[in-house]
Amino acid sequence: MNLKSIFKYTVVLLIGIFALCGCTQKDNRTTIEFASWGSKSEIDILKPLLSDFEKENPDIKVEFMHIPQNYFQKIHLLFASNTAPDVIFINNLYLPVYANAGVLEPIKLPGDKFYPNALEALSFNGQLYAIPRDVSNLVIYYNKDMFNRKNIPYPSRDWTFEEFLNTAQKLTDKNTFGISFEEDPLFYLPYLMSNGGGILPDEIKKTESRKSLNFYADLRKKYHVAPKKNESASATMAQMFLQERLGMYISGRWMVPKIREEAGFDWDIVQFPKGTKGSIVQLDASGWAVSKSSKHKKEALRLIEYLSSSKSIEEFTKSGLIVPAREDVANSKIFLDGQKPENAKIFLEIIPESKPTPVTVNYGEILDNLKIETEPLFN
Repeated sequence: MNLKSIFKYTVVLLIGIFALCGCTQKDNRTTIEFASWGSKSEIDILKPLLSDFEKENPDIKVEFMHIPQNYFQKIHLLFASNTAPDVIFINNLYLPVYANAGVLEPIKLPGDKFYPNALEALSFNGQLYAIPRDVSNLVIYYNKDMFNRKNIPYPSRDWTFEEFLNTAQKLTDKNTFGISFEEDPLFYLPYLMSNGGGILPDEIKKTESRKSLNFYADLRKKYHVAPKKNESASATMAQMFLQERLGMYISGRWMVPKIREEAGFDWDIVQFPKGTKGSIVQLDASGWAVSKSSKHKKEALRLIEYLSSSKSIEEFTKSGLIVPAREDVANSKIFLDGQKPENAKIFLEIIPESKPTPVTVNYGEILDNLKIETEPLFN
């Protein structure tokens, strides 16, 4: 065998040895797991941010766990099996369950400015457990073209329940209903809160709550300005609004991208009407929490600091999907970008008067009982 052949044989042999013994470069990065729900559009925003975080923090690797359905059921199972991810995207409706169980790490507030009631929503027993990404509140979307055709004045920012009902009646005809109707407490809680009521066991018994529930039911049953179940059939309220079968539609900021894309008419938003206590809608929040069992809390907090920075929140905001929890981003051109809705600032103006949804540890059970109780009332 000549020298050249011996050299080639040696190279091949060495490659084989390295392959067999797994002598590849070891990844010395700290791996943290991060779980979140989210639509495709949200995940398309999130993944590049995680990639950028890894570039800026070369000692950390992020394993992203996307759970698009049954999110909290799966998170519950992960906690129960002691395999919870290091960082968890969570909202204020479920946070008390986990905070009360002692499976979340209390978090110190960074120096950045967040809306105070967003921080309140993600706190439990006076302790902050998650840094907020966004706030979620409700407004009334309305079809401006329909108002113009029927010569109905646009809703004013200080309209009352009486004016709201009167407007809904004027909008209603054989083809159109004045206002949306959904049986989920999310959509009728503002009717109760604006009149001094609520849905927790000690609140729902109040006269104010009962009157408000009856008023809401009467929108469908007495005044018939909202569709009954058989009249909406399989269509959602969003679909009915886009089909111009609803003049007004109660929903949150999450509907803006869809309405921008699909509405074939001019539209805008207005705040919820004033009851005896004013115009009060619930303010919910979503944000990032750290698992108490995490072995890499410092690295997990670095990820949360990155995701909650103004730079990252701006990326989430550009899609039109969220109301940012950071005041600097909320009041920037990125949120108030001149696109529809024209009165986008209403989402911000109603925040000071909004109240976090009153949530208890057994909130899920309360909602289940409430749905059983209101079924005969609404139908």
